[in-house]
Amino acid sequence: MKAAVARTPIERIVAALRGAAKQGQPALVAFLTAGYPSRAQFREHLRAVASEADVVEIGVPFTDPMADGVTIQRSSEAALRAGVTLTWILEELQLMPRLQTPLLLMSYLNPLLAFGLERLARRAAGAGVCGFIVPDLPFDESELMRAALAPHALALVQMVTPVTGAERLAKLAAASQGFLYAVTMTGTTGKNVSAPQEIAAYLERVRGVATVPVCAGFGIRNREQIERLRGQVDGVIIGSALVEVLERGESPQNFLAALRPRPRRGSAP
Repeated sequence: MKAAVARTPIERIVAALRGAAKQGQPALVAFLTAGYPSRAQFREHLRAVASEADVVEIGVPFTDPMADGVTIQRSSEAALRAGVTLTWILEELQLMPRLQTPLLLMSYLNPLLAFGLERLARRAAGAGVCGFIVPDLPFDESELMRAALAPHALALVQMVTPVTGAERLAKLAAASQGFLYAVTMTGTTGKNVSAPQEIAAYLERVRGVATVPVCAGFGIRNREQIERLRGQVDGVIIGSALVEVLERGESPQNFLAALRPRPRRGSAP
């Protein structure tokens, strides 16, 4: 019998997303703000979320999270007041047993630069992180970040939007690692919006050029929305709605499980 081939961090993300999508429903990429609503319960909350999600984004608190809506802004401010830092997050992850669910850090650029990119990549890889999402890092200015991550095979996820032009879309799709983040609307996260008909055409364009799984995010809060996206994306990103579940002290596992679309007749359970 051949020994199993160890996957790189990038490959782990791709495998997790494609494995879930093969079951006939979008994978769940779950976001939580590190250290919120309780710094002391961070590891507990992370384990709970990871037990049901296919991939987990850990938000690094930042003073000016410009792409995020009021829920994640609120969580970020509270976590900063509680003393949550990038250094603390990496130390917490280092102390935890490794999770089977791939982890990404979602951070704005300034904390990463302050930490030092090469040091960051080394520490992140040692803590079990598989990649990064950096909303305010343009692809054209990402060479140093990509160079730091490459020796550790850590992903740098690119983001596209409904107004991304065809040439730019092709460039971002070719460069994205782990998955391609398809923002479903213009504006900030957290709005409760449906998936309009024009989103289908946009996502078709994105999937037409993507070489990695496509995950849709921004404004996705319920199973009905996810059901409408089934077949159009490989995964969906759940952020503000999950942060609110944690705020209320409810079960993140139950919430995430309830988001999974019901199996279609004739499909695997």
